[in-house]
Amino acid sequence: MVQQAWRCFSIGRRLDADIYHFHDPELIPYGILLALLGKKVVYDVHEDVPQDILTKEWIAPWIRKAVSAATGMLEHVGARYFFSVSAATPFIAQRFKKITSHTVNINNFPLLGELSAGAVDWTSKQNQVCYVGGISQIRGILEVIQAMELTDHGTRLQLGGKFLEPNIAALVHNQTGWQQVDELGWLDRLGVKSVLDRSVAGLVTLHPIINYIDALPVKMFEYMAAGVPVIASNFPLWRKIIEANDCGLCVDPLAPAEIAKAIDYLVTHPLEAERMGRNGQQAVNEKYNWNIEEAKLLQFYANL
Repeated sequence: MVQQAWRCFSIGRRLDADIYHFHDPELIPYGILLALLGKKVVYDVHEDVPQDILTKEWIAPWIRKAVSAATGMLEHVGARYFFSVSAATPFIAQRFKKITSHTVNINNFPLLGELSAGAVDWTSKQNQVCYVGGISQIRGILEVIQAMELTDHGTRLQLGGKFLEPNIAALVHNQTGWQQVDELGWLDRLGVKSVLDRSVAGLVTLHPIINYIDALPVKMFEYMAAGVPVIASNFPLWRKIIEANDCGLCVDPLAPAEIAKAIDYLVTHPLEAERMGRNGQQAVNEKYNWNIEEAKLLQFYANL
């Protein structure tokens, strides 16, 4: 964070660009320096960094609150110097709008046509659900594996992604529900599409930590884009999206029995699952896609 941040700044300054667009919070001090040098600097915020720090296992618990507070102050100062702030969710945008009016919300929604080319062929579906993404305890992997043990119809979980915590990998491998898991490892985009094409539902049952409750997880919208109904955490924002578009089921992410019940329902009600999948796909086509966000990003740069 020290050596590489300085190296980024040194290379960036030599480039003598007109606009500098960065994401990593450790670059904030260098973003301020570039702004003082007369450059237009954009801070691209993907998460609520001060809150995210409170969940970082690699930061000693006794110092997390101090690091979080210091980071929040640094963001506050930096936002006053930067030309603009680009926020990845409405919640983050609202936080920065209190500091600077030069804040734009550009959501990281899926590309149209990448995961589905049209109507989904439900005759190719198999008795399986899927989770694709980083695998960790706070992303709900333990409860999902425990839920698989409680399902009643031999449903299998297609697990795509890498474990972010070796100790959690060892823990879930010893769960009885692991016998119903196909561990696929890291998948390229074609691999993700193949898994979604065969799955009856996609799981995004993240734990109720503050950095997730107001987030817009990409995987949820990718499931929808692929015409796959979503089984998601019952956070108010997520419930509003899923219920408004009737594209899945919301559950308590800490309750394996609820997750299992949702899986069993969609497996045993294929017509309902197909209808929900179509609704989600329509919602992405109309609202939650990168074509719309791209236009906002291009207009943002035109304004610079």
